[in-house]
Order: sequence, then structure tokens, then C-alpha cells
Amino acid sequence: MESTPQKLELITQYFDDFTGVQLHQLSLLEELYTEWNSKINVISRKDIDQIYLHHVLHSLSIAAIASFAPGTKIIDIGCGGGFPGVPLAIFFPDVKFHLVDSIGKKLKVVEAVCEGAGIRNITIQHTRAEDIKNRQFDFAISRAVAPLKDLLKWSMPLLKKGVAGKDENAIRNGLICLKGGDLAQEIYESGARPKMMQISNIFQHPYFEEKFILHVAK
Repeated sequence: MESTPQKLELITQYFDDFTGVQLHQLSLLEELYTEWNSKINVISRKDIDQIYLHHVLHSLSIAAIASFAPGTKIIDIGCGGGFPGVPLAIFFPDVKFHLVDSIGKKLKVVEAVCEGAGIRNITIQHTRAEDIKNRQFDFAISRAVAPLKDLLKWSMPLLKKGVAGKDENAIRNGLICLKGGDLAQEIYESGARPKMMQISNIFQHPYFEEKFILHVAK
């Protein structure tokens, strides 16, 4: 296996403005997830060996297309072991992330990773997104959790209109999800017209060839 600093080169070749604190937090993720995954399985063995490519960099593809202003509130629907929310929370330390999942033991992993890596801008909730009431967010994010039509049904009532960021990567509030494969039928059934971006155009690596970011504005 490659050393952790070498693995971070997967990240730093695309993002060059990390602070020392952020780089340290990123470097801790492999050890923390490996330790906790042996107790509560949230990541496959194949993926844990490639955590920086398959999970961290994949999650950070959202950061490559969106610039979230400080104070932005984001809900990660069906966060599982904490992706994409945990890497994005490291990338955007002034943004507030709320990670929810219906499986409590997965949230124990998220909580432990946040504590171990000193991540302070994440809150967690053991619930289904559709059961959350009286809360509003700027964005919902998700990775391979459910069909687009369901993600839209769950997320849109929780979102408020607006625009995040003030630079060339400012985008309208809405749902941002990571998907893979042939999405034509899924998009058709959703009734939405998402903006679709191929991740292999952002990160030049074969792993991302059939992976996409979908953005549906509120």
C-alpha cells in the first residue's frame, strides 16, 4: 500500500489551497476509517484500500463544481459512513453540514471519525430525511443512496432558494448528488432536468469514467 502522504497527492494534484490543518485531517481519514470499519462495516475491503480515490476524491468532486459561502447549511441525505459529507466538511470548514442516516451504527462511525480528525462543523441525526420537520438548508447532497425522484421528493421540502458563493463556481441552491452508470431512465422518471457533469472531465482517472454529478436547482 502507498503511504498516506503519497495518497494525498491524489487530492493535492487537483486542490492546492489546503491549510496544514486540513491536510492533517485528510491524512487521518484512512487510519480512522480502517479502524472503525473493522468494528462496523461501512466500506468494502476493496474501497477501504482505495479510500482516497474511491471516497475522498469522489466526494470532493462536488467542491470542484461548487463554491459554498461561509455559513451555508448542507444536509447529507443517507450519509452512510460519512460520504460525501466528511471530506466536504474538511474542505469547507466554515460551512455547516448535517449528516443524516436511518442506520444508527453508521452514524457511530461518522461521529468517531469527526472526533478523531477534529472536524467541528458536522452535526449528525439518526433519522430519515423525509421525517425532518421545521429545518431549512441551502443544499442537499447525496451519493448513490436512492433514485433521483426519491432524492428530490425528500430534499426539496428542506431547501430554500438562493445562490451559494459569489465566484465563478457559485450555483443555485438545490440537490447535488453523485451517481454512476446509465442515468437516462432514472432522470426521465424523476421528471427533472438536472445539470449533469461527468467527473472524469474534472479528475482524469479511469475510476471516474462512468460517474456523474447531478445538480437540480430549487
